[in-house]
Amino acid sequence: MEYEHITHSFEPVYDENSRILILGTLPSVASRENNFYYGHKQNRFWKLLAHLLDEPLPETIDEKKHMLLKNHIAIWDVIQSCDIKGSSDSSIRNVEPTDIRKILVTADIKQIYANGNKAGQLYKKYQLPLTGKEAVVLPSTSPANAAWTFDKLCVAWTQINLIND
Repeated sequence: MEYEHITHSFEPVYDENSRILILGTLPSVASRENNFYYGHKQNRFWKLLAHLLDEPLPETIDEKKHMLLKNHIAIWDVIQSCDIKGSSDSSIRNVEPTDIRKILVTADIKQIYANGNKAGQLYKKYQLPLTGKEAVVLPSTSPANAAWTFDKLCVAWTQINLIND
């Protein structure tokens, strides 16, 4: 598979009431095709959040946005553009980071979470110097992270609810 230069093509989800920010790396091929976050059918992000928030599983983009904003959750990605092979985070190079400060000046973000180790590494390298806010790295909801069962992810991700109470 060849490298392709990808530029993030959709906006973050947040409003002035957002209190936690969850960051991924860059939308996958499926997410780019669906024009929204965590678009791969086997990515467990939406199922996991719905379970933790005791909400029905959102199906449409509007339902997903509503669930996030209702629960004071913002989402975006660490990368604005990069070179990548398919959806492989391990192939990422030539990174241009997003500027998450626009979320931080609008919303009183209490905690930032990285969805997976790669998002955490990239946040630490590119975002932390700009924000001064540490991110908590959570296990990736990607289907590539098969070592983590849904039940194990639920336990690890439970801490996001602490801010939402």
